[in-house]
Amino acid sequence: MSAIEIRGRCVVPGVAEGEAFVSPETISGWGGIDSRTGTIVEMRHPMRGLSFAGKVLLFPGAKGSSGYSHFFHLCRVNGTAPVAQLFTRMTAKAALGCVVTRVPAMTDFDRDPFEIIRPGDHVRVDADAGLVTVTPRG
Repeated sequence: MSAIEIRGRCVVPGVAEGEAFVSPETISGWGGIDSRTGTIVEMRHPMRGLSFAGKVLLFPGAKGSSGYSHFFHLCRVNGTAPVAQLFTRMTAKAALGCVVTRVPAMTDFDRDPFEIIRPGDHVRVDADAGLVTVTPRG
């Protein structure tokens, strides 16, 4: 299957690639993730128990308190952060979380990435060029 391209706006520059981790719901940083493992621990989250460490994280955005960015910063320090972040709702929390994680991040896409990116797909994020390239798995 051929690659699909999505264009968007750079939040944090850089280039990274990896396996897609698709979270259909927002993620709470404060108490919602285990920064030692990059695992979602939020009780009612559909991805609870799964780790985004080393993956391209696609999620709607951030929720919770201002402590959100602190936990994503700890993921970076612990080596459990995603390699890139793609989010569909721009908020100050989401942007700050991306900045402190120091990984390429994008938003404001020309197409809905949730309709294109599936868990396990290979995703290349070139935030400098505003381009996401998705190679479906299989």
